Amino acid sequence: MVDLEKEKQLAAARSVEFIEEGMTVGLGSGSTARYFVRELGERVRNGLKVRGIPTSHKTSKLAQEVGIPMIGFNEIRKLDVTVDGADEVDSDLNLIKGGGGALLREKIVASATERFIIVCDSRKPVDTLGTFPLPVEVVSFGWQLVADRIESLGCQVRMREKSPGKPFLTAQNNYILDCRFGKISDPETLAVKLERMTGVVEHGLFVGLTDIVIVGKGDKTEILKK
Repeated sequence: MVDLEKEKQLAAARSVEFIEEGMTVGLGSGSTARYFVRELGERVRNGLKVRGIPTSHKTSKLAQEVGIPMIGFNEIRKLDVTVDGADEVDSDLNLIKGGGGALLREKIVASATERFIIVCDSRKPVDTLGTFPLPVEVVSFGWQLVADRIESLGCQVRMREKSPGKPFLTAQNNYILDCRFGKISDPETLAVKLERMTGVVEHGLFVGLTDIVIVGKGDKTEILKK
């Protein structure tokens, strides 16, 4: 039986090897990224000097708990490295992200980093994206219209709920539509179509951003590169 938590821990531990003294580090969200934040916090307690920008409130709270100094984009404009998780990774290192709802902040941080590293367990690499529903963040006003337009691209759309009848709200108080496209053979084209839709704030397709993927596989790790 595969121990997914062990795979996540192994991938996260390997990723810390890419962090050097004095770096500014993007701190990702999700279960595997949390292992990374804890590993990095241990290095900081042992004397490593870095500064971090968290991608979610949960990550910010954890970073404070483990002692990682944090900064904001009011102080810097570029990060040296970001380590984050993913819901799916295809053979070209394109991603689906946003299962936890932090896709907007995650993409802002990823777009500002010199090296974007993904850590994941052995379930996440796939030949083609799309088994995991694609999250799309939309404004609340007129979200039904946006949902109809997204459905016209050939998918099933469901508004994410925090509880029955109560919409899930992002950190920016937007809604998330979980969109089941099936196989996404051309993520770049789909990304452009979604970006052109009025009312779409951001989508969970991370195309052409990833530099390295570290996969936990059993008791080992595998590194995937472009």
